[in-house]
Amino acid sequence: MKKLMVGMALTATLATAVTPGFGSIGGNQEKAYAAATVTYKVTASKLNVRSGAGTTYGIIGSVVKGQTLSVMSKSGSWYKINYNGRTGYVSSDYVQASGTATPPAESTTYTVTASTLNVRSGAGTNYASIGSVTKGQKLSVVSKSGSWYKINYNGRTGYVSSDYVQASGTATPPAESTMYTVTASTLNVRSGAGTNYASIGSVTKGQKLSVVSKSGSWYKINYNGRTGYVSSDYVQASATTSPKLVVDSFKTLGNAQQVILVTADNYDTKSAKIQTFEKVDGKWKQVLTANGVLGQKGFALSKKEGDMESPTGKYTIGTAFGRYANPGTKLPYRKITANDVWVDDSKSSLYNTWQQKPANGRWRSAENMDIPAYDYGFVINYNESRTPGKGSAIFFHVGTNYTAGCTATSKEQVVSILKWLNPEKNPVIIQSPVSELDKY
Repeated sequence: MKKLMVGMALTATLATAVTPGFGSIGGNQEKAYAAATVTYKVTASKLNVRSGAGTTYGIIGSVVKGQTLSVMSKSGSWYKINYNGRTGYVSSDYVQASGTATPPAESTTYTVTASTLNVRSGAGTNYASIGSVTKGQKLSVVSKSGSWYKINYNGRTGYVSSDYVQASGTATPPAESTMYTVTASTLNVRSGAGTNYASIGSVTKGQKLSVVSKSGSWYKINYNGRTGYVSSDYVQASATTSPKLVVDSFKTLGNAQQVILVTADNYDTKSAKIQTFEKVDGKWKQVLTANGVLGQKGFALSKKEGDMESPTGKYTIGTAFGRYANPGTKLPYRKITANDVWVDDSKSSLYNTWQQKPANGRWRSAENMDIPAYDYGFVINYNESRTPGKGSAIFFHVGTNYTAGCTATSKEQVVSILKWLNPEKNPVIIQSPVSELDKY
């Protein structure tokens, strides 16, 4: 977010640095840049200053007619201002701006929508989890890298999937596609975008900077857990490459352009990680990451009927289903009725197929489909040859504890995946312990 600091007169921003061999550049040797001249004056006899951009926020004070305001940004019809050393908001309807420049739109608010969202050390699920955030939590977003937001997390840098973060507002964080390196031997870090602001420290040649935004000829940076500003004249910006995704190494995907990857730490755990990937313009991009569960006994080395284990392997995606109307999937969709069952009788000629009651001697056992776990889901095309005893009714469905051999996650994530899946992109699902991903 860019901040524009204004006063009653023209403000000059000055770059401060130390160049190799010449010592400190300071005083009248500093290079000056003219900032836009904008004055913001109160037109109402008395104008409330509020704690947020709206009349629903509490009043923290007031300003009077003719008073000049220090405006940082604009959020809708509200100005964000510096008010007695703290942040306040005033209605722009009662403030007159003289000059041509306008303050930048205030940064978007980013709110977590998932019940729990992992914070990772890098922009990808191949990076370690360093913690988590919860539903409704507000995030301090620095930038965006593909489908990941770079955030400030407990004083350190973290990354969260943008699929589970709702952005309210029109501004977007800068794309994290640039590396910023200090070129001066020593470069002052200041508390604001100008040399009239106090120095709060320094950075040295070759040091990499975490840049939040640019304001004129100044970069706003994260400096030792606080906000600082450095002159962009002494910082070199260079493009960086995106981290490699796990699917980039897969060699068995054929013409699949969508992949659901279900992994577990080993064969015996029921806890799984679910990731989705899509190929766009010839490159794989990560779309979603979520926690999931497998069969009660984990993955199966060799799946058998009733073993409470989920099959490993690569499978195509079958019919989507649910007890309610189509949530918006492009897959063929079938609404479940009270009579719908999936035959799990290995001796039946209808083994591993979707049928309707009554059985009339056609099978001796079948799984009822009209249950909460099947509020939404899709068929994993396992054992399509219907080999007796190899397992049946293998679905991707709603669930958070364990399954009898399916894969499950929250209803919110199931619906999100259903809406994303596109049969024209030949989607597949791969299920495997992490240690055996090299098979694919």
